[in-house]
Amino acid sequence: MIYIEEIDFSHKVDQNKLNNWLQRLAKEENKTLGPISIILGSDDWLLKANNTYLNHDFYTDIITFDYSEDNTISGDLLISVERVYDNADQFNVSRETEFNRVVVHGVLHLVGYKDKSDKDSIEMRKKEDYYLSLL
Repeated sequence: MIYIEEIDFSHKVDQNKLNNWLQRLAKEENKTLGPISIILGSDDWLLKANNTYLNHDFYTDIITFDYSEDNTISGDLLISVERVYDNADQFNVSRETEFNRVVVHGVLHLVGYKDKSDKDSIEMRKKEDYYLSLL
């Protein structure tokens, strides 16, 4: 089940489509999709959260809080709308595509994928691309 708190987002998110897509991702990763909240806000809002919860003093597009247990993935995805828009422009993709990339990135963290090393980052990017191709 997906819950989206829309703050300052210029396009409507199709929650049914998003939920079906993430259900498929979970199934392919041998997981069950539990509750995932997607909270959208500004760069400054996410910077403050990054600082408060992770002691990081830099802008980011997403922070993932993982509440997964056993095979059920669950968590909060805090997303900066401004980063999504800037990244979309920078990578010459639609805002919807970039939003979906950021969401799948967060959900892959809930599944257990990491991105701190180069090797892990490459694997994460391949998974992102694969799941984006299913939309």
